[in-house]
Amino acid sequence: MSLLYNYLFAHTGLVTDLSTVGTRVDQVSGASLSIEHEYDVIVVGGGNAGCVVAARLSEDPNIRVLLLEAGQSGKGAIYSRIPAAFPLILRNPKWVYQLNTEPQPHAANRARFWPRGKMLGGCSAVNAEIAHYGAPGDFNEWADICGDEGWNWANFGQYFKKFENYAIDKTYNPNVDMSQRGEKGPVRVGFFSKAHKPSLAFVDACQQVGIPFSADLNSPEGQVGVNRVITYVDDNRERVTSETAYLTPDVLARPNLTVAIKANVTKIVLQELPNGEKRATSVEFSNGPNMPVYRANAAKEVVVCAGAIHSPQILMLSGIGPAQELENFGIQVQQNLPGVGSNLLDHPVVGVNFMDKTKAAPVYLQPSLFNPFQVIKFAWAAVKYLFGRRGPLTTNIAESAAFIRSDSTAIFGNNKETLAPCASDSEAPDLELFATGVGYHNHGIAIKPSSFGLRCVLLRPLSSGSLSLRSNSIWDDLRINPRYFENDQDVKRLARGIKLCLRLAQTEPLKGYVKLDPQQTQFDHPSSLMKDDAAIDRLVRERAETLYHPTTTCKMAPLEKGGVVDSRLRVYGVQGLRVCDASIFPSIVSGHTAGAAFAVGEKGADIIKADFAAAIKA
Repeated sequence: MSLLYNYLFAHTGLVTDLSTVGTRVDQVSGASLSIEHEYDVIVVGGGNAGCVVAARLSEDPNIRVLLLEAGQSGKGAIYSRIPAAFPLILRNPKWVYQLNTEPQPHAANRARFWPRGKMLGGCSAVNAEIAHYGAPGDFNEWADICGDEGWNWANFGQYFKKFENYAIDKTYNPNVDMSQRGEKGPVRVGFFSKAHKPSLAFVDACQQVGIPFSADLNSPEGQVGVNRVITYVDDNRERVTSETAYLTPDVLARPNLTVAIKANVTKIVLQELPNGEKRATSVEFSNGPNMPVYRANAAKEVVVCAGAIHSPQILMLSGIGPAQELENFGIQVQQNLPGVGSNLLDHPVVGVNFMDKTKAAPVYLQPSLFNPFQVIKFAWAAVKYLFGRRGPLTTNIAESAAFIRSDSTAIFGNNKETLAPCASDSEAPDLELFATGVGYHNHGIAIKPSSFGLRCVLLRPLSSGSLSLRSNSIWDDLRINPRYFENDQDVKRLARGIKLCLRLAQTEPLKGYVKLDPQQTQFDHPSSLMKDDAAIDRLVRERAETLYHPTTTCKMAPLEKGGVVDSRLRVYGVQGLRVCDASIFPSIVSGHTAGAAFAVGEKGADIIKADFAAAIKA
């Protein structure tokens, strides 16, 4: 019933008429706006971090907050709410930005599909729900890069506990140290998702090849190891997003919080101060191309939380970015910041798929209408989910994971070739392997007749890319160039991981699920592929896709080192403007980015509150 209720009442408490939160730009007289359209803080983007920032700032009844989101409420997206259904939403432009990269010369010269969430909750509403945060060394590295110990693990780590509402499971984490976990936060995490038998066998097979079991992959002691993944899925077996966790009915009822949807921000308006500096004073937004543009005033700050792709785009269209590029598109340069759109990092992932001899894989979750047996099994799975909150629809697809180091002699032996160091410290992983209860390709299309898969993720790529404008319009997508595999070490590290995946497929108990059939060419055959290094190299380059984790395009670092924001998230050279999302990561984490984005939102809100309090005292 909760799915139906959320679908019917998804927009309750949200503003859809933009004229109630802003003044039409073509009706603005001079620089003046109606006082009713003034807020203390305007948050741009209601994604992973944006909902956190808006909810936390509005805890103070004296801070008037306007949250502008380009999409709608994710509560009405049923395929987002059901854990296993997210692959079905990735190609839907109503809910997801349909972005593509430039062709990648070192990755089979193919462009890659780069979907990004377009709804409240952002990518937390469309990801694989894996609650893995990265290694402590990652955040110590952040502190080193930005020059502020407030971002190291000892200090920043508290924000993971602040958002967590952690559930213990007697099977998978019986010995977890709860002093390192949060129990009172708004984000429920636990082992409420289903894991299929091959994924459980993967956990045992990993231990056979030297990967230790870890009761808590998010702890300093357990950062290298294998287990079932812990997920952003609640006790009711529904996805947890930043919207569902932070924008609850009680929060939306606050008189000092306004949340407007279908509000695409087109520009941040800057005012030149008497001393020549710039200040963010208002935000312009619209329902769509050729629709009226509205403007709202920000009395204190604008906080951009539009994500690693759209935050730099909004900055550039507002005149903040690389001067030459802005001038090329007729944009007046307000602040020359070459780092905007630079330093793009992402986690490439490569998969291998195997025929499941037990025929237990839930490929029927994408039933063929010409296969009555699959249709019946899907219908039964839907009944079990809707009326019992159990069964295959509760899977998050990526069900078990191992985090390892590519230089581990315990796992790989003594390799003849030494790869360049890339992990944040000597304890942090640089590769992730995960098992999926069903094999898939092309961003979630199940491989039939029956399959399971293993994936290898490069957590710490040495290759980095950039974003650039296609035009001076927010309605035109950026040029996205991650420059996958520009550094050949990335291919070699992934190839090492894929060989391990093939080895695991030949290790009991996982081996017992693999059926070899040369006639089924859609599947991989471990023994023959293991012997062909050139074929594995080609496989890596051809199959590599995004794990949907872009970061670092508005990097938190010193200005002279390509930084866009300082350690208090303030955009260099512009007063009253901050960025608070995954784009500010100084480096990419060796884990999934949603958790770090939640934590950045939590810390960012605390920073803003502290700065406001200090200004009052001054």
